[in-house]
Amino acid sequence: AARVSPAIVTIAIGAAPADPSDPTFQIPETGYGSGVIFDPNGWIVTNEHVVKGAQSLTVTLEDGSTYPGRVYGTDTLTDLAIVKIEATGLPTAPIGDSGGAKVGQLAIAIGSPLGTYTNSVTAGIISAFGRTIEVQDETVIRNLIQTDAAINPGNSGGALLDSGGNVIGINTAVARTAEGIGFAIPINIA
Repeated sequence: AARVSPAIVTIAIGAAPADPSDPTFQIPETGYGSGVIFDPNGWIVTNEHVVKGAQSLTVTLEDGSTYPGRVYGTDTLTDLAIVKIEATGLPTAPIGDSGGAKVGQLAIAIGSPLGTYTNSVTAGIISAFGRTIEVQDETVIRNLIQTDAAINPGNSGGALLDSGGNVIGINTAVARTAEGIGFAIPINIA
């Protein structure tokens, strides 16, 4: 977690993330997600649903620095998007191999739940592979990793790690009618 957290960003749609120490702080309902820096020149992978319809993006790094972000590309079939910020020398997350992951192994989720609790770390196991879900607009996403690591709104686009701290998935959804059922896009697909 310590090695990967600097490469996890918070993505705000149209505004900078709220500061929990501000006396007027309120938990935002929408407009936030997470992302994973995969290239030191400002390239970030996130979910398509995080950036969908965004007029502007603000990307906040773990150190609190902010950058305007630009959507570089999206894929609705996999719910993936690439965001670019103008920065160099950024920390990157080590990319693992989701094909080598096994049911029952440790799974660690890192992201910014609710857009305010940045770089939150939760742990669980990989529950299954090859899951299919239907999301809000009747889009079907296939071949997902199922995990019981806590994934909440705002974690979308964050990293699912193996025990070695390697990214094996991009967190994408949670089952709203159950507890402890979250889904990630395998990194080999991403």
